[in-house]
Formats: sequence, C-alpha cells, structure tokens
Amino acid sequence: FIAGVTARTAAQLVGVNKNTAAYYFHRLRLLIFHNSLHLEMFDGEVEVDESYFGGQRKGKRGRGAASKVAVFGLLKRNGKVYTVAVPNTQTATLLPIIREQVKPDSIVYTDCYKSYDVLDVSEFSHFRINHSTHFAERQNHINGIENFWNQAKRHLRKFNGIPKEHFELYLKECEWRFNHSEIKVQFSILKQLVKQNLF
Repeated sequence: FIAGVTARTAAQLVGVNKNTAAYYFHRLRLLIFHNSLHLEMFDGEVEVDESYFGGQRKGKRGRGAASKVAVFGLLKRNGKVYTVAVPNTQTATLLPIIREQVKPDSIVYTDCYKSYDVLDVSEFSHFRINHSTHFAERQNHINGIENFWNQAKRHLRKFNGIPKEHFELYLKECEWRFNHSEIKVQFSILKQLVKQNLF
C-alpha cells in the first residue's frame, strides 16, 4: 500500500487473492479517511484552487465538466494540503470551507475564478493569479496546489476508474501521501492506526 501500487499488483507480489488485497487496501483507506477529516487551521500564505477528477471523455472540459467530480483544495505554503469533494464550485460552497480551514488575516492566493471575488472583501488578504500575465511571479502563484492536483491525478490514473462512492477515500489517500511524504512516516502512521482501530 505504501509503495502506491494497486491491490491487484500487491496481491501478485505477495501471493494472495486480489480480493483479499483489495479488502485490506479499502480498510487502510477508510482509516486514513477517518483520521484526516480535520487538520489544524491554516495560517500564513495559503493557496486555494479547485479541480475536476474523472474519466476522459469528449465534450465539455474545464470548470463544470460533466460527469467529473469537483474537488476543492487548500495548501499552506511549505506545509500541508486539505482537500474535499464538493457538489459545485460556487461561492456559497467554497467560502465556508475557506473560513473553516483558514485563520483570519491569512494571505489567500487564488486564480481569477469568479467564485473567489468575495475574498476581496473578506477577513483574508486576497491575491489573484492571472495565469496569462504572471503565472509564477515571485510569491504570486498557486503552483503548490496545482502540483498537488498533478500528483493526485497521476496516482489515481493507476486504478483505471474508481467507483464514485469511494472517490473521497482515494482523494484523502492522495492528501495523506502528500502531507506525509516520507515512507518511514507513512509506515509508522499506518501501523499506529491499524493497532488502534483493527485490533
């Protein structure tokens, strides 16, 4: 699991039934999910962005792409990431998440999406990134959260489709892997979670 391989690959490597491996991988994802729902609030410089996850299909792309899952993410610079699947990317959906996860007076970086307009008159210092004019201009960027989206999508592509009802488990797994990037730390955390919850 820690190596980031699929349950099928793990089953072949270890010599167990693929359903057995899938069962234990699912249990590990459940443990990660339930233990990463509430991170400490972010402060300082925070990057905010939304992305869409789902299968490749022709037709509508970008924001609001049909049949894709909308995901909202916040990344504390040089720190952790927090993600949540959302029903839509409207202000009424995103602002409460920002207020719940980011301390007032923090610096919030976003792109120019209209849902972030309200941040101009909020308790945060708001800076917009216009990708066409200054993609990575000194501190004025959201490269960190966009890097996370790329890592998460690369990891999830291995699974050739994820059941929608389990998507958040896989999303939190990606968040957990990003927040605990050292293999030794991942192993230690999982060992502790298994001890506390499965015995």
